[in-house]
Amino acid sequence: MHKLLSVMLLLAATWPALANETTYRKHIRPVWEEQCERCHGASAPDYANFMKNPRQYELDDKGPRMDSYESLLFFVKGPEAGLLMLRLDDGGRDGQPGNMYRHLGRKEERKENLALFKKWIGEEAWILKKTGDITQEDLQRITARE
Repeated sequence: MHKLLSVMLLLAATWPALANETTYRKHIRPVWEEQCERCHGASAPDYANFMKNPRQYELDDKGPRMDSYESLLFFVKGPEAGLLMLRLDDGGRDGQPGNMYRHLGRKEERKENLALFKKWIGEEAWILKKTGDITQEDLQRITARE
């Protein structure tokens, strides 16, 4: 009985933190569906094919596919780590917003959506470095839960 009570108290103490955790499924996916799916959805090429002719895909309003948690992580924590942060950022690195910032919505919605992505990735993990400059320590700070 004492162990059960201890477990229940521990769960009760951690519940607010778990409830406030930003996740892909609950928070990021709905924003992605609203703001990103048109260009990065199932009809978009995978990254390897996109890189064969990026200019042509961009002319067709297509970017690399990011239609799943795993494919989005490729640009957050995988081989192209940092790319998503640089493109979505509002200008913290050089004062100029990334080229995808404007697609996060209108005015306040845009700021809220950027804040949501930052919270999902991890405030301390939101780094504005090019892919080759990201360290293992940088990657370990990324939370980005499914």
